[in-house]
Amino acid sequence: MSEGITGFQLGVIGSLALSVASSVSIVICNKALISSLGFPFASTLTSWHLMMTFCTLHVAQRFHFFDPKSIDARTVVLFGLLNGTSIGFLNLSLGFNSIGFYQMTKLAIIPFTVLLETVFLKKNFSKGIKLSLLVLLIGVGIASVTDLKLNLLGSILSGLAIATTCVGQIMTNTIQRRLKVSSTQLLYQSSPYQAAILFVAGPFVDQLLTKRSVFAYSYSLLVLGFIILSCLIAVSVNFSTFLVIGTTSPVTYQVLGHLKTCLVLSFGYIILHDPFTSRNIMGILVAMFGMGLYSYFSVKESKKKSANDVLPISQMTHKETTPLLTTRTNDKEGNESKKVNGVPTAAKDSE
Repeated sequence: MSEGITGFQLGVIGSLALSVASSVSIVICNKALISSLGFPFASTLTSWHLMMTFCTLHVAQRFHFFDPKSIDARTVVLFGLLNGTSIGFLNLSLGFNSIGFYQMTKLAIIPFTVLLETVFLKKNFSKGIKLSLLVLLIGVGIASVTDLKLNLLGSILSGLAIATTCVGQIMTNTIQRRLKVSSTQLLYQSSPYQAAILFVAGPFVDQLLTKRSVFAYSYSLLVLGFIILSCLIAVSVNFSTFLVIGTTSPVTYQVLGHLKTCLVLSFGYIILHDPFTSRNIMGILVAMFGMGLYSYFSVKESKKKSANDVLPISQMTHKETTPLLTTRTNDKEGNESKKVNGVPTAAKDSE
């Protein structure tokens, strides 16, 4: 049993590492594509990411790398459209709000996820977990939130982005656990619907935000190369996202997302020489401390739960220790004897 637990823990660590590495890589790639090469069409690019993910998984299942599992059509369509819509709302929120308010929107996803899971799924979060999340949010807020300019339309879009993202990530975890489907199987079934809604709505959203048309853009070989690279990295990002949420929880995935934010800020300073202040450094350190606390309390509670799930033999009742197969037979002389699991044993003489 310990080997199984160790294997599961290694799988979780691997999925977390893959998620961090792929997410940081795609941020750097997309930043070069959008900022340096002048390709600002984020929603359309995301639809290409999802279509590439589906095509890759389709080829993988054709070569029997995984077995596809059919899921209720209504569930898959609703789930796919919800996730595609949440991506669109996040992009609109970024376009109609300041950077600081957009960062606050992303920070708000954690407490709203905790609230939804507590109210609707009856999930209990310990004081230690809540404290660590509070420290984390304060740290990320110090590091990344600058101006907080408010407007009515931007606030509505942010609220819709928070709601759809929270529900979508909770559904990702719930569907995998209740329907017993793997992250790969769920992503394979839902990615076409996510891609479809962004493929249709993406160009309109991008034109609304950038005042430019993705169809009128002049594509160079360098831009096409970065688009293909971004799509390839996105396959790993999408796969690791579903894997992390399925093996851990939506809250853990959001905590991981803020670790990525801190890493991106750090890499931006080291590699791209972005402006970096003492406030950024202090915020990242506080956020890292909050992540450390979250990891500590999560591991502590997991061990406690595992210990409670294993019932010591000394605490088993007499009924539980009784062999499953016990029969009574009579020998040729009429004496009664017992057979335990088919093995004869001596029986007391009846008085």
